[in-house]
Amino acid sequence: MRRERRVRRLDLVSEHEYDLIVIGSGPGGQKAAIAAAKLGKRVAVVDRHDMVGGVCVNTGTIPSKTLREAVLYLTGMNQRELYGASYRVKQDITIADLLARTQHVVGREVQVVRAQLMRNHIDLVDGLGSFTDPHTVLVEGRHRGDRRTLSGDHVVIATGTRPARPKQVDFDAARVLDSDEILRLEQIPSSLVVVGAGVIGIEYASMFAALGSRVTVVEQREHMLDFCDPEIVESLKFQLRDLGVTFRFGEKVADVAVSDHATITTLVSGKRIPADGVMYSAGRQGMTGELNLEAAGLTADERGRLVVDENYRTAVPHIYAVGDVIGFPALAATSMDQGRLAAYHAFGEPAHELGALQPIGIYTIPEISYVGATEAQLTSSSVPYEVGIARYRELARGQITGDSYGMLKLLVSTTDRKLLGVHVFGTGATDLVHIGQAVMGCGGTVDYLVDAVFNYPTLSEAYKVAALDATNKIRALERFSS
Repeated sequence: MRRERRVRRLDLVSEHEYDLIVIGSGPGGQKAAIAAAKLGKRVAVVDRHDMVGGVCVNTGTIPSKTLREAVLYLTGMNQRELYGASYRVKQDITIADLLARTQHVVGREVQVVRAQLMRNHIDLVDGLGSFTDPHTVLVEGRHRGDRRTLSGDHVVIATGTRPARPKQVDFDAARVLDSDEILRLEQIPSSLVVVGAGVIGIEYASMFAALGSRVTVVEQREHMLDFCDPEIVESLKFQLRDLGVTFRFGEKVADVAVSDHATITTLVSGKRIPADGVMYSAGRQGMTGELNLEAAGLTADERGRLVVDENYRTAVPHIYAVGDVIGFPALAATSMDQGRLAAYHAFGEPAHELGALQPIGIYTIPEISYVGATEAQLTSSSVPYEVGIARYRELARGQITGDSYGMLKLLVSTTDRKLLGVHVFGTGATDLVHIGQAVMGCGGTVDYLVDAVFNYPTLSEAYKVAALDATNKIRALERFSS
């Protein structure tokens, strides 16, 4: 009897070296690996030595947001309302000043990622991974002849993205750059053309404008950030214009001429824009070109992205893909949960699907964040709603922090008084939005915010002020109806 049990157990042992191989150590890959390890699975993570933590930690989210904090601190932007427009913490800011903070934070984050993988007994394999068959990954290391093959029952692709580079543009990493190369500038440009008014383009445009660069944003569409609340976007454009940003909407770049000292960007309309440099922000490209997807039975689209089902499975059932490489929403926050849910599904662990209420954060100066519906969406769906607004300048904390332009907007259903959307602009927007997200997730109404007691003085009080504004308007409607 014991012999039979032992034979059955041996039959259950996988013929592969690992239960799960994760290609990429960014937020999605990291969380997939840890989730599987917590279930007692044998896990390996494959990534290059210089990319541990993925694009997020090394060239994307973490360095760009740290750069933003360095800009805000050294320029004294947040204190100018109190101490005057000429206030600066450091008069002559250099690239070295900005990158010192960035490099410190990136280094610490890489250490955190390595420690988490080690603590969970996950093998971190240094090198570039590619498929040789659907269950086998070839890892080529840094040194010539350094090759190793790994086999696994399941594979998660979490390779992330890189900046898309239009073929007609001659990138030189000095004057004409993409959004990754902008972090490797040798000096702060006195003028800069940003091509593309998407999230990344506008974030960098606002940072360099805050540093004193003359920034021109060229966008072929007539609007920017059209998924955000139009009133919030108009407020952002006003603040950026106040920093000297020039917008060229409905314009396309025809040519970029480069000399040793400057660039001239010629638009299709005939306008010519001189600048020290040009930064292209033309979207992102999935990093799947070196995976040898054909050997695994997979193909990517023209943007290098993979198609997955609701459980993040690709066309090959035991291969999953998570994060930016599968496209929208391409956020670090959602990638983490995608990785966790993919691992759970692979090993039959019950889990709730990714929640519908996902906040969006845009780290411009000032920052924007929202969750739920916009006014345009509610109007097109014929959903009756009322708006409640709180201005930071009406809050004691807004005066203390020197933020006179910030605002919080609540969209409230006039039928059941539930929150339909929360939109924040200004200091702490990406943190404040989570209060509204929590209330919406629990099915709460505007009355909860009216009755809640908030610490004083805080920016969180904006919720109570906006809630009272909305309920007063709803009360006026109800009086008229009765």
